[in-house]
Amino acid sequence: MSQAVFAIPGDLQTLTGGYGYDRALLSFLPSCGVDVKYLPLPEGFPFPDAALCAQALTKLKSVPPDHILLVDGLALGALPAQSLSDLRAPVVALVHHPLGLESGLAPDVARKLIENERDVLAQTCAVIVTSATTRDTLISDFAVPADRITIAEPGTDPAERASGSGRDEIELLSVGTITPRKGHVVLVEALSHLTHLPWHLTLVGSEMRDPSCAQALHGAIAKHGLQERIAFTGECEADALAQVYAGSDLFILPSLYEGYGMVLAEAMARGLPIITTTGGAAAATVPDTAALKVSPGDVEALRAALMRALGDAKLRASLSEASWQAAAKLPSWQDTASAVAQCLKRVREEAI
Repeated sequence: MSQAVFAIPGDLQTLTGGYGYDRALLSFLPSCGVDVKYLPLPEGFPFPDAALCAQALTKLKSVPPDHILLVDGLALGALPAQSLSDLRAPVVALVHHPLGLESGLAPDVARKLIENERDVLAQTCAVIVTSATTRDTLISDFAVPADRITIAEPGTDPAERASGSGRDEIELLSVGTITPRKGHVVLVEALSHLTHLPWHLTLVGSEMRDPSCAQALHGAIAKHGLQERIAFTGECEADALAQVYAGSDLFILPSLYEGYGMVLAEAMARGLPIITTTGGAAAATVPDTAALKVSPGDVEALRAALMRALGDAKLRASLSEASWQAAAKLPSWQDTASAVAQCLKRVREEAI
């Protein structure tokens, strides 16, 4: 059995897609022939100070050379590139999406993150990504050779088909941490001119990751007088989230960029009709038959899509059926772990 150490920064129990992916790998890799141990790295990434970098590097250096060191890109991409030469174990990067492509970054910060991650990835033995879109981005913009990249799309757990709200008022759902990249303000602006239509929106996701973004979102809601029509749940544990999905009629992901969009797959697993953007991998995650797709950040296009979906029950039913059918083709977490395990074993064989 291959031996690996999976280094992950911050709180592993954080309820985001990236951490959910990491937890699933720790759970499923042993059944794929990889003895994997979890190595916690400090919080503060992707913007660590010198002390945090030193602390993380000390932990990474402790991994023996006969192990594979798999490092979550949230930490790896932010470490000083020159420091990786001190690591003893072969390094494999897990890139959910490039750090410098996060929305809301100052241009100089984004540029430095991209430059550093390009240098970091050049020193890895292999790179695992969650979508073909991210693979293509790493090839074109980060100079990563195609033969060093493995695609391991996130798995999706089977779920019961959503029963819907059962009300005349259409229940809209959007799931995602309240950050600029998720495009919540764009959604609010789009809905602000649709108050004549019967809808209610539930937003699921932490408001603590970016308090200034959450404040701006609440400000936009108050500006348009939508406080009674938009509800915040905060983060939801799995059972509570399943109930929210079950009672929804239309799923919306207005993200400016996605490395995959795990919540889109979750929505398909419930057979929900979808409105999403073409930002990053989001457009590729959902078939065209299951979603109305608009350009990221385009308020008018999103408003038009919402108007179509809200006003056409037959359209929602058609999208719903296509979504339900597409879910049957989604990978399982066992599939995901198998792809990662094959990559790690290949790196181990090449290192011998």
